[in-house]
Amino acid sequence: MALSISISLLLIFLSHFPSSHAEPFIGVNYGQVADNLPPPSETAKLLQSTSIQKVRLYGADPAIIKALAGTGVGIVIGAANGDVPSFASDPNAATQWINSNVLPFYPASKIILITVGNEILMSNDPNLVNQLLPAMQNVQKALEAVSLGGKIKVSTVHSMTVLGSSDPPSTGSFAPGYQTGLKGILQFLSDTGSPFAINPYPFFAYQSDPRPETLSFCLFQPNAGRVDSKTGIKYTNMFDAQVDAVHSALKSMGFEKVEIVVAETGWASRGDANEVGASVDNAKAYNGNLIAHLRSMVGTPLMPGKPVDTYLFALYDENLKPGPSSERAFGLFKTDLSMVYDVGLAKSSSSSQVRY
Repeated sequence: MALSISISLLLIFLSHFPSSHAEPFIGVNYGQVADNLPPPSETAKLLQSTSIQKVRLYGADPAIIKALAGTGVGIVIGAANGDVPSFASDPNAATQWINSNVLPFYPASKIILITVGNEILMSNDPNLVNQLLPAMQNVQKALEAVSLGGKIKVSTVHSMTVLGSSDPPSTGSFAPGYQTGLKGILQFLSDTGSPFAINPYPFFAYQSDPRPETLSFCLFQPNAGRVDSKTGIKYTNMFDAQVDAVHSALKSMGFEKVEIVVAETGWASRGDANEVGASVDNAKAYNGNLIAHLRSMVGTPLMPGKPVDTYLFALYDENLKPGPSSERAFGLFKTDLSMVYDVGLAKSSSSSQVRY
């Protein structure tokens, strides 16, 4: 009896100190707006050499999904915004999508989440917004019809602009114009145990307030902190403040138990002359310190003791993305599989807690 208790306590103790092989909270976005990406098989090998445990795809590229078979890497696949109208109006369209993009690969390829659309509430297309929930519901029903309901979750991804208020974090709330559309989506997420996926970017927060103290706050570097005037809690980094603002917004609508997943966050390693903060040093500091923060298991002030599942943006630079130069410079790795900069993701270095 004493021995079994001791073993149980040891397992509990070890579970609080994840190794490089057990960091399910670290994921990465695998964008494909490029013409120079390595073959999926090479990417699968690269991922296995790191402590990255999950990959988010913006589509459902069969070559990539197949290449990840047997690796144990969790896979998020995405249905495009253009799929939403057909999914909403025709359950068979959702069924066919599941038949084509999930059933041939699962469970060898560990598909864990389907995102239906990306930042649709920001599209300013009321028809598309109204179709989002029915589309998600039909994808869920299609999964349930093949006994995958609950095994593969269904969600959608939002940008931080869905919040009307985020400062201080305890006053976080959704913008009034989005609340009606969100109510049904949040109820769906709550009913199905699916996460609320959002894209916080301290990089863009710094660009809108480019003071030295803001940069330190965004990069997890030593700073005076910012006190939430409502709670008295001192925040020492922007990531926690943004995530807690989302938590407060969920709570304000009665859904505080819905899990938050950070679907994208990252920092550009270069940019145009007018893009403040875009540099290798800052990108290394943000991503490296964020990873160390997640590994510390401290959580956020309003959600302590558990790291938020976070998908770093991005695996590779995407050389065909439009927009300012920074859009093509978020990659952690070069397309020759070497690191753009080292943030301790290699399995051999994952136990280090380096402060950049």
